[in-house]
Amino acid sequence: MMQKLITSAVGFTTQFTSFLAMREKSEIAVSSVVADIIAQVRENDDDALFSYTAKFDKFTITTDNVRVTAKEIADAIALCSPELMKSLKMAASRIRDYSQRQMPVDLDYVDEGGTRLGHRWLPLASVGLYVPGGLASYPSSVLMNAIAAKVAGVTRLVAVVPAPSGKLNPAVLAAAHIVGIDEIYKIGGAQAVAALAYGTASIKAVDKIVGPGNSYVAEAKRQVFGKVGIDMIAGPSEILVVADNKNNPSWIAADLLSQAEHDSSAQSILITDDSVFADKVVAEVERLLIDLPRRDIAAQSWHDYGAVIIVSDWQEACLISDKIAPEHLELAVDNPEQLLPMLHHAGAIFLGRYTPEAVGDYIAGPSHVLPTSRSARFSSGLSVFDFLKRTSIIGCSENSLASLSHYAQTIADSEGLSAHKLSVSIRSQFPLHM
Repeated sequence: MMQKLITSAVGFTTQFTSFLAMREKSEIAVSSVVADIIAQVRENDDDALFSYTAKFDKFTITTDNVRVTAKEIADAIALCSPELMKSLKMAASRIRDYSQRQMPVDLDYVDEGGTRLGHRWLPLASVGLYVPGGLASYPSSVLMNAIAAKVAGVTRLVAVVPAPSGKLNPAVLAAAHIVGIDEIYKIGGAQAVAALAYGTASIKAVDKIVGPGNSYVAEAKRQVFGKVGIDMIAGPSEILVVADNKNNPSWIAADLLSQAEHDSSAQSILITDDSVFADKVVAEVERLLIDLPRRDIAAQSWHDYGAVIIVSDWQEACLISDKIAPEHLELAVDNPEQLLPMLHHAGAIFLGRYTPEAVGDYIAGPSHVLPTSRSARFSSGLSVFDFLKRTSIIGCSENSLASLSHYAQTIADSEGLSAHKLSVSIRSQFPLHM
């Protein structure tokens, strides 16, 4: 049942701690199943990949039809309405502009001792993008992931998308076309992650895997990390709305449901300083649920994991928000900018009453791929930085090396690494040409 917590009540700390741990206990143990799938794909290549696709997606796949053709992409685009295509292109334009503004610059300078120092940014050579299929088909995720990669300069971008019964979502293929992905495979699940990480006869391995998926996909990404890079281990979606009583309760209720409808394990939380307003929002959530197409999913999410927290003031609200470290944080209050200095842990922050989280999901510009499960305490949302690597540059002259030599040798001595010390000292002890 949806919880109502009051910070001034006796036992709040215990209740709140239990609330934070609640979803962790509900995670499905899939580790051994995923490990077996990965092992089978590594050992049996396409045979295992195609067998799992037939088993899970009820679709017979071969080397001849595993890759999406140009005709299939064109046919998919033809099924999309002109208004949808216009909207996807508008979103792509805004995401691209935001990503271009994020691009870092190289560093190159000579310090006072004459040593050249710096770094340069280089794009990853190849990236695999996992795109959810079936009930959860999100063209917006294609845009959010692929555009940042393209702006960073990734030359090979591969998409994998499940095709239940052989069917693909037309909007997903349309989005892939808009961003310039032409290497798309009709596979999904842990087996697709394994194929991207280790390669098969049909699919060449990549250097990094990004994109959301179910618990099996998340666990597969966890297990292949190290062989390839990954963006993050994404859990169910979350939203925390900090709202005062000047809001329309229906607006706030709709915002809470916008994440609850994603997944029955998603979490929606309201923090407010007005208990009467909180009750109005809860009533509106129940009213809006009646006509919501995904009401069963949203209702289970809200009733199992939803919460209302009544605080004494906004400073207390910020402290609680930081402990939750939400994926999405809405500040539906007067002067939301005043709260920003007090907030340190959130995937994305939405300022003011006219900034619903959903605008960030689709059209604002920043990526909607954000840290979940309190990982905003130590990680950031997807960006061009996820598709770049930084290489340091160091260059010593004879004189600058001489000025650093004693210190380097002293530290090498302390670590017992005599060859390290020798590689520095030998340059001053013996001439360049012997």
